[in-house]
Parts: sequence; structure tokens; C-alpha cells
Amino acid sequence: MAEPARQTDARAAAEKALLDAAERLLVDIGYARITTRRLAEEAGVNHGLVHYYFGSNENLLVRALERFTERLVARQRELYTADLPFVEKWRTAMRYLVSEDVTYEKAWLELQALGWNDPGLRERLAKVNAEWRAVLTEAFAEPHRELGIEMPLEALVSLVITFNVGIMVERLGGIETGHAELLEWIDGWLSS
Repeated sequence: MAEPARQTDARAAAEKALLDAAERLLVDIGYARITTRRLAEEAGVNHGLVHYYFGSNENLLVRALERFTERLVARQRELYTADLPFVEKWRTAMRYLVSEDVTYEKAWLELQALGWNDPGLRERLAKVNAEWRAVLTEAFAEPHRELGIEMPLEALVSLVITFNVGIMVERLGGIETGHAELLEWIDGWLSS
């Protein structure tokens, strides 16, 4: 009876090591330079385990993004359910967006490009996007009413997501021109 438990623990440890390695490599070298051997070497496991456990490099990479998203979505839900004025929640979310490292953004955008030509991956990535939309829809429902924003809530959420992606893409390209000014303007509008 003890043998299957050890195998399960060993598998869980190997899967975690591979997922951690996938996150690091997406950020450090990008999708195009990730090989099965590189993933396994980074994780410290046999290269055959990549396909045995995940089916393909792409499945492993998307699963790593899904896991990463789960952590950040939990953090965002906690933020937006906190007993704080909405403007404080917005400020915190924007600090997360522009003050933290670009680790998540880089992993997410690397895989977005991969999904453009792979319908199966695109579908999984659309689910990641849907998670973020759900978080923002819940977060913006009350402020949408309170602030009297005339556009539909779904349009507001799309605007915020598009805004975030724009900032992410520009930051990864080394462009920050106007970001601080835009965030300051939005902060002023929310505060008034």
C-alpha cells in the first residue's frame, strides 16, 4: 500500500518541478527556445516525463500559465472583496500592473502568440481570459452603478482588459511614456 503513495508523491513533485520550470523558462527565454530537454533539465527530471505527464511542451506551458493565473486571480478576488473604497482597490491593482515584475505578463503574452495558430491552445487561453473577465466583472459591478458609467458593464470590463494588455505590451517593449499620466488622470476621475 505504501508504494503507490510514494509514486503519487514523486509524480506530484515532478509535475510541480516541471510547472515551475515552465514558468521560469517562459519568462527567461521565451516559448520559441523551450525544448523538452530544456524543460526537464530546468526541472531536474527525466525528459520523458514532460510528455508522459503533460502530453506535450505546449500543454505543460499552458498548464503552467493556468496555475499562475489561479494564484493571481485568488489575489485579485481577495483585493476586490476587501472592505476598502473602490479607488483604493484600483490603485492597488494598478500597482500590481505597473510596479511588479513582468513575469506573468511575459508568460501570458508568450502563450497568446502561440495560441493564434493552435485552436486547442487558443481555447484554453480563452478560459484564462474568461477568469480575468469574471474577476473584473464582479469587481466593477458596484462601481459601475455608483459612478454612473453609461457604457454596459461588459464593455467597461473589455476596456479595462484592453487597457491592461496595452500597458503590458508597451512595458515589455520598454515603453512607459504616458502610463503614469494616464493612471494619474484615471485616479483623479475615480476620486472626484
